[in-house]
Amino acid sequence: IPGETLKMGSSIRVYISKIESTTKGPLILCTRKHYGFVKRLFESIVPEFKDGILLLHGVAREAGVRSKVAVSSLNPNIDPIGACIGERGSRIASILAELNGEKVDLVLYSEDNAEYIKNAFSPAKDVIVSIIDDTKNREALAVVNDENQRLAIGKGGINIKLASKLTKFRINIKTMEQINEEGNKDE
Repeated sequence: IPGETLKMGSSIRVYISKIESTTKGPLILCTRKHYGFVKRLFESIVPEFKDGILLLHGVAREAGVRSKVAVSSLNPNIDPIGACIGERGSRIASILAELNGEKVDLVLYSEDNAEYIKNAFSPAKDVIVSIIDDTKNREALAVVNDENQRLAIGKGGINIKLASKLTKFRINIKTMEQINEEGNKDE
């Protein structure tokens, strides 16, 4: 993970990405940058994933910067985001400690693509999503107000990049002002 320093002899968690048989014996490739590392961290720390009460639908990650994790609950009485955070933030704190302070956004998964994309834009609020193409190109348009545009795009475009990766949609962001200008040009 960028900015991470490891000391000889220290105990760390890793994600095994590949095992190959070579002439010198097995070759095991370990990583801490893979999105699967975050997925397995959640599964090992939050017991509701093992029990099958919570489902982890996807992880989008920019190692060392930010991750977005989509979760849902099969039990309507259990809040999936609250379960991942834990009592007084204990569960998420141990995950963040393992990720060296990388920011993690917990996203509520929805079968409705527009709602799912809206949730994926957190921490931005008041996002209006319309699906342009749901099948072939998987495109969507997100409309935000001026205050939320910076939050929706994120520093260096990281928020929109991760939202696109998580939802598997190509997302364009526009403000109401930009849409009104485009409407006036067409007239």
